Amino acid sequence: MTLQDLFETIQSRKNADPTSSWTAQLLAKGPEKCAEKFGEEAIEAIIEAVKGDRAKLTSEAADVMYHLMVMLAARDVTLDEVVTELASRQSKSGIAEKASR
Repeated sequence: MTLQDLFETIQSRKNADPTSSWTAQLLAKGPEKCAEKFGEEAIEAIIEAVKGDRAKLTSEAADVMYHLMVMLAARDVTLDEVVTELASRQSKSGIAEKASR
């Protein structure tokens, strides 16, 4: 499964019955709840990174990516838009890009 496949699955759950899937439940609770869940998962990934547990970090990173995409979908931001933004930064150094914000 690619990230695009996952994002398309998440998008397909936007109007699904909330009792039919976890993604539909999250989306039904609104963008704020989706953002909260993303934050929780990000903190869990940070904790595992600090601990140095590679397997748990890998698992938490997958959760972070999933919840990031749910949060994006809740606010109607597409994965393509994020990829386009990343591509626009590719020709800049990280230092220059940060300075331009």
